[in-house]
Amino acid sequence: MNTRFLETLITLAQLRSVRATARAMHATPAAISLRIKALEEELQTELIDRSTREFRLTPNADYLLNHAKAVVDATRRLREAARTESAVRGRLRLGVIETVVHSWLAHSVRQLNTSFPELEIDLVVDTSATLDKRLLAGELDLVVGIEGINSSEITSEPLAVYPVRWIARAGLLAPQREGLAQRLLQFPILTFGRGTAPHRVLEDIVTRLANLSAVPLEQTRITCSPSVAAIIQLIRNGFGVAAIPWLFVSSHLENGEFVEVPLQPVPPPIIVSMSRRTNASVAVHAAASAVRAACAEYCEQVDERYIESLG
Repeated sequence: MNTRFLETLITLAQLRSVRATARAMHATPAAISLRIKALEEELQTELIDRSTREFRLTPNADYLLNHAKAVVDATRRLREAARTESAVRGRLRLGVIETVVHSWLAHSVRQLNTSFPELEIDLVVDTSATLDKRLLAGELDLVVGIEGINSSEITSEPLAVYPVRWIARAGLLAPQREGLAQRLLQFPILTFGRGTAPHRVLEDIVTRLANLSAVPLEQTRITCSPSVAAIIQLIRNGFGVAAIPWLFVSSHLENGEFVEVPLQPVPPPIIVSMSRRTNASVAVHAAASAVRAACAEYCEQVDERYIESLG
């Protein structure tokens, strides 16, 4: 439906004259009449009462007028929302977990700066739980964390899947597969913050491995840290074996400093999600699109490197 025809009907209803409407819309009276006729054919109803010389809308036209105004207003708002170039300015309060800092954050920020040079970014790095609370409190605009937020006020979507592997310093564990779980459980198992999804899953896996290896569960240790840098340093020092995404230690694996431990089961992948308020501004939606694209591009490059490393 041509919204210009609806605008013509609205103007005609206000001015109550074809000639006055033509002047107001910079058209000819004939063009105005043709628009109304086309609208009547499309709606399959008469809009102008032509049985009298006095201008009068039909009852159907009176009934449809408010609907026509709603369509015109919605179209105007849609056009305004589509002008993201002019709308994306101001400040974006972006919250991310540290795993993002060690992967695609820099790539994402560059993408935002390139796409929206008038957008200022305030960056907050914290745990998923804290970031989620701040988003719900209105203190952040966009959050990248683990699991997403279950709330009618929040829109969450998965962004990336990080495959998790058992990672240790080269030479820490004897290479024989027999008794590997028992040897691994002699060391602290390193993972992310306590209470997070990766930590909860790892607790179940460690319990299963301990039972299968006849290792008393009270002798096993899980060491939690929200800091990827701290976990990497602990691996380097031979303190323990980590259950973390391999991409955080890809360079250490490539140079032989770290190795993947071929132990089953492998912990499930970490799912990174992006969350924003359902009624977020155009700027936040535009920034979310840029973040999504940057993450996808980075993950594609990393996956290609991983496949190449497998030969």
